Amino acid sequence: MNPTPRTPASTRAVAARDWEHRAGELGDGLPTGFEVAVATSAFQIEGAARDGGRGDSVWDSFSQRSGRIRDGSNASVSADHIKNYEADAAILRDLGVDAYRFSLGWTRLQPEGRGPLNRNGLAFYDRLLDALLADGIRSTATLSHWDLPAALRGGWLNRDTAGRFADYAHAVGEAFGDRIDAWVTLNEPATVTTRGYALGTHAPGRTLLFDALPTAHHQLLAHGLAVQGLRAADVRGRIGLVNSHTPVQSATDRDQDRSYAVLYDLLQNRLFADPVLLGHYPDPLEPFAVELRTLLEADPADLRTIQQPLDFYGLSYTGPARIAAGATVLKTPDGQPIPVTSWPFHLEPFREHPTTSTGDVNAPGYLAVALSELAERYPDLPPVYLSLAGGAFWDQADARHQVHDPARIDYLAEHLVAALDATATGAPAAAVDLAGVAFWSLLDGFEWDDGYTQPTGLVHVDFADDRRTRTPKSSYRWLQHALTNR
Repeated sequence: MNPTPRTPASTRAVAARDWEHRAGELGDGLPTGFEVAVATSAFQIEGAARDGGRGDSVWDSFSQRSGRIRDGSNASVSADHIKNYEADAAILRDLGVDAYRFSLGWTRLQPEGRGPLNRNGLAFYDRLLDALLADGIRSTATLSHWDLPAALRGGWLNRDTAGRFADYAHAVGEAFGDRIDAWVTLNEPATVTTRGYALGTHAPGRTLLFDALPTAHHQLLAHGLAVQGLRAADVRGRIGLVNSHTPVQSATDRDQDRSYAVLYDLLQNRLFADPVLLGHYPDPLEPFAVELRTLLEADPADLRTIQQPLDFYGLSYTGPARIAAGATVLKTPDGQPIPVTSWPFHLEPFREHPTTSTGDVNAPGYLAVALSELAERYPDLPPVYLSLAGGAFWDQADARHQVHDPARIDYLAEHLVAALDATATGAPAAAVDLAGVAFWSLLDGFEWDDGYTQPTGLVHVDFADDRRTRTPKSSYRWLQHALTNR
């Protein structure tokens, strides 16, 4: 059941835009008990890469490879959150959010991916959690947000990494379990498998295509073991994970396009959700039985471990996908081709919808499709929290570091309203208990292979300034206004 009955917000018209001047209207329409959070991840904002015994991440290594990061940058300093966490906690307090979703840096807490926790890492997160508690802000901690200690040879290709992750989860659960309100085991494992191991555009940069599928299984096994580890540590917080969900359609009605659309849906969505929520992998498509053999060979005992009872489920959404037959052409951020035999399908553009500056389709209506599919496929869903991408929109700061970003405001508002409408009483996804939203992101940071070229924060960070001066954008003020009108 939803926290409170809802009526569709169609009067707020998703397509009306100009949400910059309608913050009060949005805030007034938020359901009672609906949690509003903002999110960050450790590697993207923390900096202090060589401080306090932090170990190397796979992203440290990847960033050093020529042509892998669009602007040739790295995250060794980034927003310098380690030094500025008190100011960032004050920014959160003034914003008025209910919760802060951040990730724990595995390499900061366990530099080699095994062994005792690093006391300097423990001390930092102790200080951060105490600052959040002092300001009445709930904490949601992600154990791994696309980050992995470089010392774990083979990464997620190695089954042993799942066991190391379980040990790490139990150790941090014992350390922080009395103060963290919610735990996310993994953030978007599909992205790690696809971009990190299949296509090579993210760390660690492998180009294995279908041979990357063991990394999906090992991540899901790690999730299940981590849930067990956290519960063994008797943590008081709720436990879940965040999966990406992408509505998929075929580019045409041709059989080949339709078949590849079904395959893409399997690889992107059902491969990661079905084992967690149903206890089994989806049946592999007959033409790809050999490529998808990992699904057929999965140990039933592993699947029982993966299907742990969850307190919540996170849905991460960026946009829909339109699939057509024909090879994908892959290039590095600097335009160089990636030498890989590609997928036999590719993404077609949605010319009827605008895009963000990173090319993500800006189509709020498809979020309703994602929620409806979730409701149809998984009838026993726990409460769902929406993880909403902030969108990159070519932010330009003026001489006083001010950023006016009405496009981001519209993007966030329209997607949130679409989600609320889709889960309202009588709506197609009414069975989904939409319990909250986490907006990405609090701060501008290192945006993975885009480096610092695509800021997504509600708060501008001046990366040319050694102090990393923070300046709230118009989107921050808008959300602040909305939250005061709940």
